Amino acid sequence: MSNSIKELGGSLLEHITELVIRIRYSAIALAIGCAVGIAIAQPTLAFLIAPYGGKLQVLGPTEGVSIYVRVALTVGTAIASPFVLYHLIAFISPGLLPHEKRAVYLVVPGAILMFVIGAFFAWFIMIPSAIQFLASFYSDVFQVQWTAEKYVPFVLSLTLWVGVAFEMPLVFMFLGWLGIVNAGMLLKGWRFAIVGCAVIAAIITPTVDPFNMALVMGPLLGLYFMSIILVWIVSRRKRK
Repeated sequence: MSNSIKELGGSLLEHITELVIRIRYSAIALAIGCAVGIAIAQPTLAFLIAPYGGKLQVLGPTEGVSIYVRVALTVGTAIASPFVLYHLIAFISPGLLPHEKRAVYLVVPGAILMFVIGAFFAWFIMIPSAIQFLASFYSDVFQVQWTAEKYVPFVLSLTLWVGVAFEMPLVFMFLGWLGIVNAGMLLKGWRFAIVGCAVIAAIITPTVDPFNMALVMGPLLGLYFMSIILVWIVSRRKRK
């Protein structure tokens, strides 16, 4: 009995020690990423402002500094996120079953790739059309003088959430691998999927015009039906 308690205590201590090491490495990665983010914050800001086509206003004495720091931290977190994700997977993988490990090793790289594709879609297709619509909306009534505090978070959040939305097929594939959903279930729920995609598009889209909303809703519906195919494939392989 005492030996079992000692073994359990030793195993728990090993897990806590490994967790502390993983957190330490992740913190170092975040610190390095933020240092790089600070170094490239100025060209990143210029890149973000490029679709607007002019300088942004700042209304407070510290607004420019806060936007600079926000962009630097966002870039730094993005740079460090693969390393943080690696240490998270390395910590939890010993407790996963073989089929769960295979699912994680397949889904995580794919999710990162889909996020990048979604971010590119937002930046090169959505944001230019949204800015053009918003800047020309009642231009004879409103004078366009956007502030940095409103514009930069708007661009960053739009890119982030569109990138997250593009990860939908990988999420459904992972759930299908675990047996939580199947292709027939998703196919039967296509009507609810249309409503859900419309709601998500309305939340993500910064404008109220149907064109920009369709720019988001169309790819989301395509990704949903792509999810059905992926779930069918993994379910079939799992049965074999």
